[in-house]
Amino acid sequence: MSKKNKKIFAMIPARIGSERLKYKNLAILKNKPLIYYAINSAKKSKIFDKIFLNSDNSLFKKISDKYNIQFYLRKKKYGSSNTKSDTVVNDFFSNHECDILVWVNPIAPLIQAHEISGAVKFFIQNNLNSLITVHKKFAHSLIGSKPINFKFNQVFAKTQDLKPITIMNYSIMMWKKESFIKSFSKNNHAILHGKKGFYEISDNSALIVKYAEDLELISKIMDSSKKNKSKLRYDKIVNDI
Repeated sequence: MSKKNKKIFAMIPARIGSERLKYKNLAILKNKPLIYYAINSAKKSKIFDKIFLNSDNSLFKKISDKYNIQFYLRKKKYGSSNTKSDTVVNDFFSNHECDILVWVNPIAPLIQAHEISGAVKFFIQNNLNSLITVHKKFAHSLIGSKPINFKFNQVFAKTQDLKPITIMNYSIMMWKKESFIKSFSKNNHAILHGKKGFYEISDNSALIVKYAEDLELISKIMDSSKKNKSKLRYDKIVNDI
């Protein structure tokens, strides 16, 4: 499979309701609505044939018009907090002709254009059916009270010697239309189906906005990234070493 003969769409989902942070997609971050950053990175990636804002409320058409992308108004029943991502994707596939669909999460504002294009190229090169972005952590980790990358009855390992924990972050997801529809029809789910891929992105790009505090943190990260990195300095007692 190559990009040359495949139609690739981006879908940026934005429902009007939000239980934890009201209207979060429209919350202002550095003088722009939160959703702007996903749109901007998707456009800068230059990998898509079309970019859609997918919402259950026509209000978002003003956003799509403002930033010159497509708009898809999904049915209200697909906009509730109980609606699964699988259903939203299947609905979009049912109404659009494309070969690959890429979900660009609007609440991951630090995702970079090169990470989007890199993930799509990885997907194509490895002939995958589904993909989710991930980030890795070197940390002693548990499921409940059970260790998963260390043992209680051994010397406490250095973090750098641990097997890293891979965390799915959903900043980007993507699927082949044909295999997704087939899996959804058979199993009623398809987010992870067929030949699965996991594409690593930076910790910052994995940050998801769920609360107002997240917006504040990301705003500070954006501020710091614009400043020149200062030269590494040490306490003066290092001179005595």
